[in-house]
Parts: sequence; C-alpha cells; structure tokens
Amino acid sequence: MNIPSLQSSVSPEEWQLRVELAAAYRLAAMYGWTDLVYTHISVRVPGPEHQFLINPFGLLFDEITASSLVKVDQQCNLLSESPFPVNPAGFTIHSCIHDGRLDVGCVLHTHTRAGVAVSAQKCGVLPISQQSTFVIPELAYHDYEGVALREDEKQRLQADLGSKNYLMLRNHGLLTVGRTVAEAFVGMYVFESTCQIQVSAQAGGELIMIDPKILESMPAVIEMATKGQAANITWSALLRKLDRADPSYKT
Repeated sequence: MNIPSLQSSVSPEEWQLRVELAAAYRLAAMYGWTDLVYTHISVRVPGPEHQFLINPFGLLFDEITASSLVKVDQQCNLLSESPFPVNPAGFTIHSCIHDGRLDVGCVLHTHTRAGVAVSAQKCGVLPISQQSTFVIPELAYHDYEGVALREDEKQRLQADLGSKNYLMLRNHGLLTVGRTVAEAFVGMYVFESTCQIQVSAQAGGELIMIDPKILESMPAVIEMATKGQAANITWSALLRKLDRADPSYKT
C-alpha cells in the first residue's frame, strides 16, 4: 500500500507516538498476538482534547504504519482524513478506560488462544510461575457481558480495573494499560507468557503454588531490581529487533 506520510502535517510529539504505536502493532504481529483484523492498541494524544490514535479497521497488524493510524475522539469519530474506516465497537473498551484512567497513555487488548483459555478458567491466573508473580499483584477481573457495546458496561469496566494495570476479561481475553506504549506492551508480554505457561503446566502433573508472601513482595522487588526502567530497557531492545526485521512501520 502507498500511504502518504503524515510526518510533516502533525506535531513532533504526535509523530513520535505514531511511530511507537505502529511499532507495537508490528511487534504484536511478530509475537503472534493477532486476531485477524480485530483487537486494538490505542494511545492518547497529548492535550486537553481527549484524542486518540488507533489502527484503521481492516488492516492486518503487520501492515500498520505510523501514517496509516487514525486519530479519533472519545466517541471514535474520525478526526483526520483517512482512506480507512474505524471500528467504534472495537474502541468501546479502550474509550472507557482512557476516560476513567487519565494516567493511562496506552491500552492494549488481545484475544490470544492462551489468554482466552485462562480467562475461561474459574481459577483465573494461578501463582505457579515467576511471570505470574509480576502480574497477580496488579491483576483485576471483569466478567463477560457479551460483546462490549453497551454504555452501561463502561462503568463496570472502569470499576473492575480500578488502579490496576492488568485486566483479565473473562471468556474474552487480556488487557494491559501503561503510561507509555512501552509499559503496556511489555506488560502484555509478561501477561501472555503467564497464560501460556499456565496452560502448558496444566497439561502435566500436580501444580506447585508460590508462597503468597512472595507475591506480596514482588512489586517492591521489581522496582528495586530495575529502578523503574524495565519497560524502557526492554522496549529499546524490541525496537532494535523490529528495525532489523522491517523498519517500514516508521513511514
């Protein structure tokens, strides 16, 4: 596809966000988190207008570029010219989380096989891996209410997420939030790995649960070990990986 570059027509801040969000879509495709053209990653555009960038409906994640991303308002109305449609139904979950959590810059939602599988288990995420210890202290759950289209579900979604950064949508999939694209993406990598490990472990023998005292201490341990830079360090490495494979996401 020949999509004209928008770099000269948007602010440097917006362009940087576009590049980072396009990278997240390409990396999600690389790691197998896609569901054809469905699910979304959204990012908040700085400013008081409550505007967001999201993927154009109909493009595969590995086709996304910085210039193909569309800008929408809180109701998913298109705010800039684009040859691509948007999917208001797919933005419902994103819009209510952005509305309820002004600290959140990026929302990432997936329908992976492992994520949906664990979301359908009554036990939820089990404390059986080191990866799970990173997730569980920050994990919330939201019960399935059908396709998320109704306005009245938004308040329940906001209440269930609260101040957490991981949300398991029962019978549906996984969701992470972060102040940045890096935080949301790296969080999803850990969340997805947690679910993959759980599904694999359940095919074997009796599971060994991690001591709850260890779970309680994990947030402080992670902060001390990484000085709060784990997501940024990992994200820089992921961008280098993506640049080696295909840097066209930047266009």
